[in-house]
Amino acid sequence: MTTVDERIIAAPPDLCFRVAADVERWPDILPHYRYVRYHERDDSGDGRVEMSAFRDFAGPLRYPTWWLSDMRLAPDEPAIYFVHVDGVTRGMDVKWAFEKHTGGTHVRITHAWDGPPWPLIGGFAWKHVIGPHFVSFIASRTLAGVAREAERRSTPMMTTADREAPNA
Repeated sequence: MTTVDERIIAAPPDLCFRVAADVERWPDILPHYRYVRYHERDDSGDGRVEMSAFRDFAGPLRYPTWWLSDMRLAPDEPAIYFVHVDGVTRGMDVKWAFEKHTGGTHVRITHAWDGPPWPLIGGFAWKHVIGPHFVSFIASRTLAGVAREAERRSTPMMTTADREAPNA
């Protein structure tokens, strides 16, 4: 089963990729992120990263979430891959894809997972609770924050050609 969160960002693909790949800076640009910590990292930026974000509910209620992922950057695609290796979402595959699009970049975040290994209710929990009310809820806010930052940085940089590029 998958969830998909996507949007058009008014910034070039390479900039959108760089902002999204700079996960250590996410808590600075994303108010719902508690922290991001590398456990291991190589020179390319790939590594094991621990992340925690809040899932906001009505009023002041904030539920803390946590996961550990192996992250791989693929700047030539461009794409960012995560495999959740610990936390409730262990085994989840995540892909951030960046495609040139009229007006900037089409960014798509895909989360693929069969749900937690809970007898009888794991798939139901993923499809009806975890996927839409936690994963997609947090991912859509993360994507919006990455968009804000990329657009903020891009405003003076974006050329007419970037804005008028045909859909990929």
